[in-house]
Amino acid sequence: MSDITCKFLVIGAGPGGYVAAIRAGQLGLDTVIVDADALGGTCLNVGCIPSKALIHAADEYEKAQHFAGKNALGISGGTPAIDLKQTVAWKDGIVGQLTGGVGGLLKKAKVRVVSGRASFVDGKTVDVAGADGTTRIHAEATCIATGSVPVELPHMPFGGDILSSTGALALETVPDSLAVIGAGYIGLELGMAYAKLGAKVTIVEAQDRILPLYDRELTKPVAARLKALGIDVRLNAKAAGHTDGRLDIDTEDGKMDSLAAEKVLVTVGRRPVTEGWGRDNLFLDMDGPFIRIDDRCQTAMTGLYAIGDVTGEPMLAHRAMAQGEMVAEIVAGENRRWDKRAIPAICFTDPEIVSAGLSPDEAEAAGHDIVTAQFPLAANGRSLSMERTDGFVRVTARKDNHLVLGLQAVGKGCAELAATFGLAIEMGARVEDIAGTIHAHPTQGEALQEAALRTLGHALHI
Repeated sequence: MSDITCKFLVIGAGPGGYVAAIRAGQLGLDTVIVDADALGGTCLNVGCIPSKALIHAADEYEKAQHFAGKNALGISGGTPAIDLKQTVAWKDGIVGQLTGGVGGLLKKAKVRVVSGRASFVDGKTVDVAGADGTTRIHAEATCIATGSVPVELPHMPFGGDILSSTGALALETVPDSLAVIGAGYIGLELGMAYAKLGAKVTIVEAQDRILPLYDRELTKPVAARLKALGIDVRLNAKAAGHTDGRLDIDTEDGKMDSLAAEKVLVTVGRRPVTEGWGRDNLFLDMDGPFIRIDDRCQTAMTGLYAIGDVTGEPMLAHRAMAQGEMVAEIVAGENRRWDKRAIPAICFTDPEIVSAGLSPDEAEAAGHDIVTAQFPLAANGRSLSMERTDGFVRVTARKDNHLVLGLQAVGKGCAELAATFGLAIEMGARVEDIAGTIHAHPTQGEALQEAALRTLGHALHI
């Protein structure tokens, strides 16, 4: 057994972990990062990045099909075809480029990378089982960034034709039929992509609506697009089993139904990885399935921090990154606390949904007297020129002082408004600040200014 001593140890090289390690290295801390899998974690290797690559390919294929027929732009072309194996190879190339980039950044920050599975001996000691034996690491401070994994259905475990999101991103042919269990953002993103690629897609959701974490105003354009794509949405239904290319479901009225499903994609949530790394040897407080932390990401043990999915909702890569950066600075002696006003969330559905801060319903539930208004993309010149006008931008603010409490949008390409939304809320913008900011023409961003003007009672273009 070899021994390593360091100032800061990070367990898990996903977005939160590698950012924590890089920032610690920049601050001059002797830092080690450990992971049994590829650098970048779920997000970079089998999640955020590859799924967006597949979505892009599906969008381009749908566009090619559109222009193969009669269209308003007068563009014509031959009948398109897709080689999904080549598409996946292209996606894997992007992943490889980015994982290599993470490795280069860690090296630049003088972070030591240890490959293997970590297990706590005590709060200051971790054993890492690697290909060349066990390495014992002694650290003054440690950050747990073990992430999360997809939830399995007990009666339909992953394997064969039952896919997790990871499996759905590695298919080499488009299935004739695909059933997606769960109408959350992962299920709808991938389900819509495969529908565009030519699969007959059915969405099976136990609740009475799609995207239940978002309000109905935001999800209505997505529901309309699902219908336009020919996707069959079964609400108040549960998957009962899969045999011989068919999925059995329990319907709302208690009857059984069966539908064609060459492949089944299960997207019923993710669970934190809190087992398999020696948690029993520590004294941690738990918050349900998650590790309980304070506003410095400190656990119940001094010098032991936790970040990202393992600490609870929202389980988003950018939250983990922000936490990782903060923890590194705390370990380096800086006085930091978690005081973020907004963590933007995006559904890369078609159309996209982006939300930062509170929705109107959430703001009222929190006791605020509010003013709110939305501006339709049908009145936005840039949206008209892109042939997609479904959706809107919405502003919610306090009625007394017009402090912006929340910003949401749904529409093609609206995900890129997330930075603007987050910045406005973090900076404590008032509606007048947004309305008085000159927005470039013609852009979708103008819809934010118009929504602010409409909130004040004097929109110009509606």
